Amino acid sequence: MYLRTAIAVIVNFLLIGALTVYGFRLFAEYHAKGRWAKNVTSLLAGIGLMTLAAALLLTPQNAAILTQISHTKIARILLWASNTLLLTAIAAFGLITHSRPLRLWHERKIERDLRRELPKIP
Repeated sequence: MYLRTAIAVIVNFLLIGALTVYGFRLFAEYHAKGRWAKNVTSLLAGIGLMTLAAALLLTPQNAAILTQISHTKIARILLWASNTLLLTAIAAFGLITHSRPLRLWHERKIERDLRRELPKIP
């Protein structure tokens, strides 16, 4: 049983690490194109709302209720639901990012056309 647990922990750690590195690479590419500034406010608002939710959740009354709930099987159901939603979000993000939408193709074509029109300076 310990071997299975150790393998699961290692695989999960490697997967999360790989996804984090890949996410940072995508963010770096996004940042390099200058589009990140549009979404900074949304990112900060999302982090603020998550902090607010954590602050409201971490009260003594809620902690007692959470302790009672933790003794049921709801944790497994919520874990499966969370993993399913996260994997779906990752898949959708990957599909959107790697499907080369028409907009990105058009932008690349414009960049190529602009480079062709520039004079070649030795």
